[in-house]
Amino acid sequence: MSKRPRLEVAEVFRRYGQAFRKSYGRSPAQNRVMGALIQCRTAALGGHVQECDHCLERQVSYNSCRNRHCPKCQGSQTAQWLDAQQPHLLPVPYFHVVFTLPQLLASLALQNPGVVYGLLFQAASRTLLEVAANPRHLGAKIGFLAVLHTWGQNLHHHPHIHCVVPAGGLSPDGSRWVSSSSHFFLPVRVLSRLFRGKFLALLHKAFEDGRLRFHGSLQSLAHSPTFTRLLSRARSTEWVVYAKPPFGGPDTVLKYLARYTHRVAISNHRLLSLEAAAVTFRYKDYARGRRLRVLRLEATEFIRRFLLHVLPTRFVRIRRYGLLANAQRERKLAQCRELLAGVDGKMDPKDLEEELPVGEKPGDSPEVPSTGITDGECKSHRCPVCQEGVMRWVHELAPWESIRPRPPPLIAAS
Repeated sequence: MSKRPRLEVAEVFRRYGQAFRKSYGRSPAQNRVMGALIQCRTAALGGHVQECDHCLERQVSYNSCRNRHCPKCQGSQTAQWLDAQQPHLLPVPYFHVVFTLPQLLASLALQNPGVVYGLLFQAASRTLLEVAANPRHLGAKIGFLAVLHTWGQNLHHHPHIHCVVPAGGLSPDGSRWVSSSSHFFLPVRVLSRLFRGKFLALLHKAFEDGRLRFHGSLQSLAHSPTFTRLLSRARSTEWVVYAKPPFGGPDTVLKYLARYTHRVAISNHRLLSLEAAAVTFRYKDYARGRRLRVLRLEATEFIRRFLLHVLPTRFVRIRRYGLLANAQRERKLAQCRELLAGVDGKMDPKDLEEELPVGEKPGDSPEVPSTGITDGECKSHRCPVCQEGVMRWVHELAPWESIRPRPPPLIAAS
């Protein structure tokens, strides 16, 4: 269990959410996230009381908001998700491939997140499947898991897709397992060029179908000639696709996935202070040799940047493709395991590298809730006061809203 953070994102929202609302507009999804974080693990959501069977010490545990953007609620969700992934892992090494959307198109994604992020998934997945199937490269049908992240270390908008891919796939006729090189999966330059072409073609089709909206500084893009010029500029730039060195098999990949699948824009453990209406937090500066640095933002600017990464309601940010697609996963994985039974899919440990996500140090683990008690559970644990008795469940607490008609007002910025 990780150490309790000194400051939480929710506290910033509680203290300066009102000031933010006066200065910035918000989408309905952002409003819901603000409300969820403000109420998370407070009386507003109800909870339960526990009592020590030795010294009679009582403790109140409030329920979590369970919002996928809440830094405090991701620990238990990650653990449950990882348990469900165990049967879907193959006894081979895995590669990590990252597809990044250029900043030239990032503002378009902010105004059309559901459409543009969906196109990002389509372009990245089709690129991987097509290049892997090409006999000049791997010549196999692959499967992989893709996760959308929209942030950089300083909370600026930086949309990209992380793909975790087994090192190989099924031959076209399904008769054998085709292993990739121990050092190399697919050519990055080929992936980059094909990804760029596919995404821009999909984006142009979305424009022609009237699926894109343009507001404010982007209003001029509503005219076809202006939008065409934007696509031409994007086509003339190099797009970033990064294939990281291979890392270990099933045991390692679960730990690796835990760092990516349920992450939010910033964890509570990166926050350092909230003083004079400003938030200070740690970040890793990749432009200066991955040096660990400190950034100070006005509280309202911190909230604005955090809310940039709120996804549209019901948008799926973890997706599976190819052999891991839901419709055929069980059958295809069984076929892969049968073929791998006679293949040594292991790599030399010297060829494996455990790459840490941006901002993490060796030994870091995904953030977990600050107590060992989850909603609706009555877990027993040692009394923190007498250290002799065991805390036992006593009774439930009704949500605060069922007692009072309105939540307490937010504290205005000082």
